This record gives sequence, C-alpha cells and structure tokens, in this order.
Amino acid sequence: MATATHSTSKKSAGARKTAAGKSTTSRGPDAVALLEADHRAVEKLFGQFEKARDEDRKKALADKICLELKVHMQVEEEIFYPTSRDYLEDEDIVDEAVVEHAAAKDLIAEIETMQPGEDLYDAKVTVLQEQIEHHVEEEESEYFPKLQKTDMDMKAVGAMLKARKAELMGQMGGAPGRAVQ
Repeated sequence: MATATHSTSKKSAGARKTAAGKSTTSRGPDAVALLEADHRAVEKLFGQFEKARDEDRKKALADKICLELKVHMQVEEEIFYPTSRDYLEDEDIVDEAVVEHAAAKDLIAEIETMQPGEDLYDAKVTVLQEQIEHHVEEEESEYFPKLQKTDMDMKAVGAMLKARKAELMGQMGGAPGRAVQ
C-alpha cells in the first residue's frame, strides 16, 4: 500500500503532517491521542466514583484514579513535557502544567492515606476531580493544539509514552483488581 502524504480519511484531529510533510496517521500511537485517552479514562472513573455508594467501591475507584493519574503525570513529566519544550516557543504553558501536577500529587498523597467515610475523603476526591478537569481543559484547548502545529514526532513520542506507561503500571501494581489496602 502506498503511503499518502495528504491522508485525512482517519480522524481529522489525528491526521496531521509534520514539517517534513510526513503523515502522522501511520501505525503507532500518537502522543496526544494517548494522553487524551488517559484523560477520558480518568473522567470515566471520576464519574463512577460520584455514583458509588459502597465504601469498598469508592476506595477501589479512588485508588484506581490515583494510580492512573500518577502514571499519567509521570510519563508527561519524564517524556512529554521535556520533549515538547524543544518545540514550543511558550514554555510557560509547560511550567503551568508541572505546577498543576504538583498540586494534584499533594492531594493524591492525602487521598491515598485515607479511607471512605473519613472526614473530607469525598471532598478531596471531588477537588482532585476539579483540578484535573481544569488541567485537562488547558492541555486539550491550548497546549496540545500549539504542539500539534510543530514538527515534533508525535508517533515517536507516543511510542515512548506507551512503553513507559506499561512499565510504570507494572511497577505500581496497575493490574486490574488491585487489592484495596
């Protein structure tokens, strides 16, 4: 099959060209698509948490939310943010994302030491959700679009993100059904 340089038949948001004119719709993960998939997965978990009434279910969901966020933030900080700094003229957007991560990490650490039913448990998960929603909105409406206009190799970065995420999930016990502490 011949490679097309003007392919837009796949999702138009995913059909981008690098500065060299190469299509980025080829096989392999796109960095932004992977990060956005993480965002949707965590949003779904927060929605399930909001509906949960059983304390064991709340704990399992909060633990999963915290794990997913810790892994997501770590791959962004180790790979995505440093790489994107080389392509963006506005480094403030990266700095703000790092600061937002720090605030979320503090709240995650508090949530992980708590149990459902304790004072402020649900409130802390709700505030974490609000912080993450704000962060996601900025990334998806400002950061990612700016970066997608550059010639950063989204496929290569995506492959690194995917591999590191799998490694971290294994290290942090990210298997489904992780035991509740």
